[in-house]
Order: sequence, then C-alpha cells, then structure tokens
Amino acid sequence: VQLVESGGGLVQPGGSLRLSCAASGFIFSNFYMNWVRRAPGKGLEWVSNLYNGSKTEYADSVKGRFTISRDNAKNTLYLQMSSVKSEDTAVYYCVRGGATYDYWGQGTQVTVSI
Repeated sequence: VQLVESGGGLVQPGGSLRLSCAASGFIFSNFYMNWVRRAPGKGLEWVSNLYNGSKTEYADSVKGRFTISRDNAKNTLYLQMSSVKSEDTAVYYCVRGGATYDYWGQGTQVTVSI
C-alpha cells in the first residue's frame, strides 16, 4: 500500500490550493479515505472523509471552505482548499480507513501566509 500526497505549498490568506493523494497497492474504491492534518506544535486533527459515493464529512473548522473528492478510475483522492486561513497551516496527510486508520502518506506541507 502506498499513499503519496502532492500539491502543498505557500498560499496567501483567502487563496485556494488543491491537494492530491495518489493511492496504489489496494482496491482504492473499497475504502474510506481521509485527510488529517497536524499544525505546528499541535496534535493531529481529522479534516474530512469520503467513502465510495457522495457522502462526505468535514470538521467544523473547514466546513464550507474545503471539499473532498475522489476519482476511483485514477486511484486519487483530492482536497480542494478555498478561503484558506493562517490556522490552516499544517502538514496534510492522506489516510486510509474508516474506524481504524491503517495507512498514512508522508504528508504535504501547506503554509498560509502573506
């Protein structure tokens, strides 16, 4: 199993960014997928998840600003980040699993700053 995130970088407050997670080594469409983040000096924070279909869930801190999606044909998970704030600065991880998280990507850094 391999999860490889990309798309992180420096973005100004109010801007947008799209993260991607390329998955391999398992049947992608069979699994819940999540985005989890760790801000500097803080613990892990679950951001969003999506199973195979339209049901999505979001943390209150990102609801209305972030959108999770997946392309099962490309084995790829996405996180569209809009109206970003300084508090969105974190390493973002792509994580497989529903009740249990069993595989994590290496993470991609998102920095929100002027």
